[in-house]
Amino acid sequence: MNLQSFWRVLPRPLRIIAVRLPLVVPQMFGVMLVTFMLVRLLPGDPALLMLGNTATPETIAALRERLGLDKSIWEQFVAYVGNILHGDLGISLFTSNPVTVDLMERAPATLELITYAMLLTVVLGVTLAVLSVVRRGGLIDEGTRIYGLAAGAIPDFWVGLLLIFFLFYIAGIVPAPFGRIDALVSPPPQVTGFYTVDSLLAGDLAAFWSSAGRLLLPVLTLTIVNAGALMKMTRTAFSDIYRSEFIRHQRACGLSERTIIRGALRNSLPPVITLVGFLFGFLLGAAVLVETIFSWGGLGQYAVQAVINSDYPALQGFVLVAAAFILIVYLVVDILYELADPRIKV
Repeated sequence: MNLQSFWRVLPRPLRIIAVRLPLVVPQMFGVMLVTFMLVRLLPGDPALLMLGNTATPETIAALRERLGLDKSIWEQFVAYVGNILHGDLGISLFTSNPVTVDLMERAPATLELITYAMLLTVVLGVTLAVLSVVRRGGLIDEGTRIYGLAAGAIPDFWVGLLLIFFLFYIAGIVPAPFGRIDALVSPPPQVTGFYTVDSLLAGDLAAFWSSAGRLLLPVLTLTIVNAGALMKMTRTAFSDIYRSEFIRHQRACGLSERTIIRGALRNSLPPVITLVGFLFGFLLGAAVLVETIFSWGGLGQYAVQAVINSDYPALQGFVLVAAAFILIVYLVVDILYELADPRIKV
C-alpha cells in the first residue's frame, strides 16, 4: 500500500489532525515571539516593583542581573525559548512559584467556568433561534430580536454586578459571589479539577451544591452576554434552510415537523460550529473581568495580577496556555465539521 492509498483509508478526523498538527509549531513560536516583545513594552520595572521605591540602584541592578533582565532582548528570548523546550515557564515574580504550578492550579477553575457557560450558551442560543424561526411573528420572535440587539452592547462586568445586586443582595436566592466554594465546605479531592465533577465522584453532595451554587452567577453572566451572538448566527443559518425548497418538499411528503426541524438544524450546523469554537476561545479572555468580580481565582484573575505587577513570566505563560487552548479548540471544530457535514473536504 503506497502513501496515497494509506492516506485515503485513514479516518477523516485523523487526517485533519495530521494536517493541522505541523502548523501548531510555527504558530506557537509566533505567539511566543510576539508575546515576549509586547510584554517588554509594559510600563514599570519588575525589579523596582519587587524591591519597592526605597531600593538603591545597586540593589535594583543586582536583582535585574539575577532575573536576566540586564541582557539584550534577543538573548533573553533565546534563553526563554530554551527554558520552554525543557518545560520551564519561569518563576512568577509576584507569587514566587513556578508559573507552571500556578497555571495548573488555576486552569481548572477557568475551564470549569467557561465550559458550563459555553454549554448553557449553546442550549439557550440555539433553542431561542429555532423557536423564533418556527414561530415567526410570535412573542418569542419579537423578544429574541430585542435581546439580539441588546446582548452585544451589554458589558459583562455590568451584567455581573446587576445579577449580584438583584439575585444576591435583593432576593438572596444565590450564594455570596466569593470564590468557587463556601469557606466552611472543604473542596473535594482533585481528580478533574472541576469541583462539581470531583464532588460527585467523591460522593460529597455538600461540596457539589456549594460549588454549583457559586457557579450560577458567573455562568449566567457569560451566557447572557454571549448567547445573543450565537442566537443571531443560528437564526440566520437555520432560517435559510428551514424556508428552502427541499424543506417544503419534505413537508409535502408528510414528514413530521420535529423531523423537519431536526434535519434543517443539522444542515445549518457548520457556521454555528464555527461561532461556537470562536466563542469558546473568546471566553478564556472574556472571563477576566468576570473572574475578578466574583473572586474566582482562575487564569483570568492571574493574568490581571501579572499585568499589574509587570510579572513577565506569568503573563507569558498565560498567553502560551491561552494560545494552545485556542488551537486545540479550532482543531476540534475542524473535526466536528466532519460529523456535521461529510461533504466538507479537508
